[in-house]
Amino acid sequence: MHVLCSRLWSILMSVNFVADVGGTNIRLAQVQDGKLTQIKKYLCKDFATIGDAISHYMDSFSELTFTAGCIAIACPVPGDWVKMTNHTWEFSTQELTESLKLEWLGVINDFASVAYSLPVLDESQKAQIGQGTVKENGNIAVFGPGTGLGVEHLTITDSGWKALDGEGGHVDFAPHDENDIAIWHYLKNKLGYVSAEEVMSGRGLVQIYEGLAASQKQAAVYTDPAEITSKALSQECRLCEQTLSQFCKIMGNFAGNLAVNLNTTGGVYIGGGIASRFIDYIKNSEFRARFEDRGRFSHYVRNIPTFIITEPDHGLLGAAAYLDQNYKG
Repeated sequence: MHVLCSRLWSILMSVNFVADVGGTNIRLAQVQDGKLTQIKKYLCKDFATIGDAISHYMDSFSELTFTAGCIAIACPVPGDWVKMTNHTWEFSTQELTESLKLEWLGVINDFASVAYSLPVLDESQKAQIGQGTVKENGNIAVFGPGTGLGVEHLTITDSGWKALDGEGGHVDFAPHDENDIAIWHYLKNKLGYVSAEEVMSGRGLVQIYEGLAASQKQAAVYTDPAEITSKALSQECRLCEQTLSQFCKIMGNFAGNLAVNLNTTGGVYIGGGIASRFIDYIKNSEFRARFEDRGRFSHYVRNIPTFIITEPDHGLLGAAAYLDQNYKG
């Protein structure tokens, strides 16, 4: 009876964990009944290894047994060995699983975790831009202007949702109007190759501003994307207003391209750290008009919805969704 009670207690006190790892911070949470609990954030630089950081989190819940986990991390995950791009941490997934005494551990790219969060977001965790209706189990796309430009597609399979990895942020920037062409010429002379990331990112916002200034023979005064955005929203600078307006148009065009690439009837989502700062502005911009402007195929995307992710913990939610789908313990 004592052994049975001990075993039952162990089962009751077993939990899973998820982690969202960037170059600066690691955020960890427990997953219980599909919900995130006990979310904590640590500085990566405070720990020699990722195992040390996760162990520190686990040790603060000594009454619990951690059984499985999923790590979403800001770098490619080509196989067992994972090496961070913007931090010193590197590790073997198998060795980390063993050292943490886990039954199972999944490691995915951080933007893949964003994709896996999308089917589980409710209406309070996203803001819709324009018309359209989600088709259940329809293909989904997400892109995230931030430091760079992440892009991911998600499709349903017999075993659940599957993220389709790629480097969509580095496709050609496709000019759509005269301002786009002027920006493209400016960046072509500056960079040689003009990718979508060069106009849809923090530095992209600045480069749109510089390109428009050059085409209008004006001085480019501002160099900080946050300042350009602020001056645009407060209507203090006409050139900054044009910049933010053009940024929204370019995002709409890119979102429309993603929609026709994979018939994303499940929606196209915007993540990253930029768009969520001016949602109302995007709603009133030409984003949606550009999205639907597909010429003879405008009808093809007209009912595909577009959203901005407003849930701050979507990386952890996506890791939890991946864990739930793939851990069979």
